[in-house]
Amino acid sequence: MARAKDAPATPPSKLSTYRAKRDPERTPEPMGASQKNANAKNKAQPLTFVIQEHHARALHWDFRLERDGVLVSWALPKGLPMDPDTNHLAVHVEDHPFDYGKFEGTIPKGEYGAGQVTIWDHGTYDTEKWRTNEVMVVLHGKRASGRYVLFPIDEKNWMIHRMDPAPAYFEAMPQHVKPMLALAGELPKKDAGWAYEFKWDGVRALVYVDGGRVRAFTRNDKSLLSTFPELRDIGLHLGSRSAILDGEIVALDHDNRPNFSTLSTRLHVTSKPAIEKLRHSTPASFFAFDLLYLEGRSMMDLSYDNRRSALVSLKLQGETFATPPSITNTSGAKVLDISRERGFEGVVIKRRDSRYSPGSRSGNWVKVKNFFTQEVVIGGWTEGKGEREGSLGALLLGIPTKEGLEYVGKVGTGFTAANRKELLVRLRALARKSTPFSTPLGRGETALAHFVRPTMVGEVQFAEWTNDGNLRQPSWRGVRSDKVAKDVVRES
Repeated sequence: MARAKDAPATPPSKLSTYRAKRDPERTPEPMGASQKNANAKNKAQPLTFVIQEHHARALHWDFRLERDGVLVSWALPKGLPMDPDTNHLAVHVEDHPFDYGKFEGTIPKGEYGAGQVTIWDHGTYDTEKWRTNEVMVVLHGKRASGRYVLFPIDEKNWMIHRMDPAPAYFEAMPQHVKPMLALAGELPKKDAGWAYEFKWDGVRALVYVDGGRVRAFTRNDKSLLSTFPELRDIGLHLGSRSAILDGEIVALDHDNRPNFSTLSTRLHVTSKPAIEKLRHSTPASFFAFDLLYLEGRSMMDLSYDNRRSALVSLKLQGETFATPPSITNTSGAKVLDISRERGFEGVVIKRRDSRYSPGSRSGNWVKVKNFFTQEVVIGGWTEGKGEREGSLGALLLGIPTKEGLEYVGKVGTGFTAANRKELLVRLRALARKSTPFSTPLGRGETALAHFVRPTMVGEVQFAEWTNDGNLRQPSWRGVRSDKVAKDVVRES
């Protein structure tokens, strides 16, 4: 517990609320000087401020201004705003003792404000206005500087506004960025100028962190946070650092390998108790492989190498998130062999001097797979036979082309009993009378088919393409709720 040597004496009334909420025998927090007029501070000394990062029930930053012997305090859920166009909430809380300005430590569980407290910044400030309905100050700190004003919006809640222009480098965080895409291809003839990453068999995700709060979306802007609440851990790790991360959400199978089929069991669950149960039985992790924005700066025009260096500096290594390696000192052929030995999906090759191109599928990123997978659009289904009579037998699959939905075959393996039951419920809700396929089905398949509106996307693993353009030996991997039908393309 840290206590200031020159803490001014404080009239008891100013700290009565503070002390009523805390037991000095149970918390290391300072209780304030008690001897009347003892060690009074020289009034000629500049007034001080402190901002403390507080990992309590919800991460926030405590903003404290020295005033009349105490620290007048506000809790800022998203920290100080850097942009004058964006105000942040400031919850007015009880005055704190002057010596709280040097406090760092852990408030025990069960106590008021339980959690870790660290000093984020401190310094001095000038007062321009101090009224009951307006506080205007100029901060002089290492991380926090400039003119700010606080004003109430109701009895408890205030707002804090930056009055100075944003720093010259500052750029507001984009609300949505389309992820850069990779072309299917082969290893380059020469390794120089390329970096190799393992291809993870999961769901692509862009994670936005601002003031410790997290948003996460698929490449089609579908929110993922309720499905994967583990992603909030990234916000706790980054704290006040704002960032946009590109990566993959993965789940490990019984062989400890990323496996989309394992992950797919979590993609369509909406019940909070069920999500919480799956969070423990089928844990997911976020593998970050690119950094698009960091603390007011867009990183997208920087080279891949520079972005990766900044990403590594964030030290994203935790129970639910990691930064997988970018390999530049091993040949592509060797990296591909390693991925095959470990049962990974393949590798992604990235040009080291390339910028990040949102929504672009260029030759700067190339994916090489160890086994064939293909996203497909479901256009219909057939009933099962024998022991599967009355249930789902097979799915009729297509790939969108300029001419329409091209039929590429059917898949009847790779399903669990639960998969079949769930798919049948969803497909019956999409029923239509006519075929959605632009290419004709065989007479037998047409007679048995139940056609559906072609909106549901799935993924199959298969051996090869047949001469007539159909999938050979396809096996079902799962529904791709993170994809939309119009984005499905033939990959190989």
